[in-house]
Amino acid sequence: MKLHSNILDWPNVPVAQVYGRLTRVNGLLLEAVGCQLGTGDRCYIECRDQHRVEAEVVGFYRDTLCLMPIEPTDGLMPGARVMPIEGRYQIPSGQGLLGRVLNGLGQPLDDLGCIKHMPHVPLQFKTTNPLLRKPIKEPLDVGIRAINALLPVGRGQRLGLFAGSGVGKSVLLGMMTRFTEADVVVVGLIGERGREVREFIDESLGEEGRKRAVVVAAPADTTPLMRMRAMRLCHQIAAAYRDQGKQVLLLVDSLTRYAQAQREIALSLGEPPATKGYPPSAFAQLPSLVEMAGNSQHPTGTLTAFYTVLTEGDDQQDPIADSARAILDGHIVLSRKLAEQGHFPAIDIAASVSRLATQVANEETLRQGQWFRHINSRYNEIRDLLPLGGYQAGHDPEMDLSVSAYPHMATFLKQPITVAADHAHSIDALTQLVNSMGYTSANTEQS
Repeated sequence: MKLHSNILDWPNVPVAQVYGRLTRVNGLLLEAVGCQLGTGDRCYIECRDQHRVEAEVVGFYRDTLCLMPIEPTDGLMPGARVMPIEGRYQIPSGQGLLGRVLNGLGQPLDDLGCIKHMPHVPLQFKTTNPLLRKPIKEPLDVGIRAINALLPVGRGQRLGLFAGSGVGKSVLLGMMTRFTEADVVVVGLIGERGREVREFIDESLGEEGRKRAVVVAAPADTTPLMRMRAMRLCHQIAAAYRDQGKQVLLLVDSLTRYAQAQREIALSLGEPPATKGYPPSAFAQLPSLVEMAGNSQHPTGTLTAFYTVLTEGDDQQDPIADSARAILDGHIVLSRKLAEQGHFPAIDIAASVSRLATQVANEETLRQGQWFRHINSRYNEIRDLLPLGGYQAGHDPEMDLSVSAYPHMATFLKQPITVAADHAHSIDALTQLVNSMGYTSANTEQS
């Protein structure tokens, strides 16, 4: 028997494709059997009209894979083919991303064409040795007078904007987008209204701001997995620019929607709810996400992050708000009462704090800020008594000072959305104000 002459061609024969099949659709969760994939791996699922839906493995039970779709799942049928995708997910990176608007997959949402000829990097979290992180010592000018003077921010700091709905979080975020000194601005619009995406680009960024910005958008009508991928994507892009030596500003709206997306996935997998419907994994994801921001070992690159946190019903003890407050480097609280009075930005100075103020501001500015807070708190003690005539002047000189100085203090804290207040002018304005209120260094020692 003669062997076939081209036996050496056998290795060129294509290997058969391994397919699985869809066995169950249970709400957001898809179940499949027949292919071996690990958590985090991706696959395609064929629909009735030959359309393919991308999904990710989020868990398994015995031989059954638990999948979560990234796109809407219209047209799925029993027994639909499940095709594994080789390799880990890659995202674009580089200067060519500036000015672009992307979805959670790194695909363009704008009309500027495909993203080509750019290096791609794996979408993965990289942990940084805490001993190698560059310390935060340089102040960051955010263009907001109240923050620059009373809540100083350092390059590499991570802060939260805490407020209920409709109090001005997105407006304040837009002001910082335009006014903050940064080489690159990365904006993550996660789980918010789709209308806000176009408004943020046109009004908050503008033509000049867009040239140095990358926007990653996953509105509320996208799948939970798409929202989580968009959050990871904006952090990965910001970290890549930081490690290139850039001064990066990351703005995320909002951290609460990210936790809610994780809650939807975890509950679909059968994880029991713990606090107000949130499973334990929703709280475990937040520290690993926030630790992606901040400084790394790069000698010149920095990454400063601001996260909006929705306090439902203005409850500052909301579980996500409480967890975020513990892992961030400070929090800025917006007051609904101030917003209803037309006081914008509606920053509640008494409830806000920057944990790195002592590292980025000089001692005299800190003492002036302490005096400002003290007089402001004295006024808040009697605010409700003034319209009723319940306070009589002349009994407490410090209280009398707070009543007479409050209009000037309120003017200092207010700022039009189109006007920037740089760091130097903010400190000068604070110095002039407290000096007019009779400030001396002895005042802070007594108070």
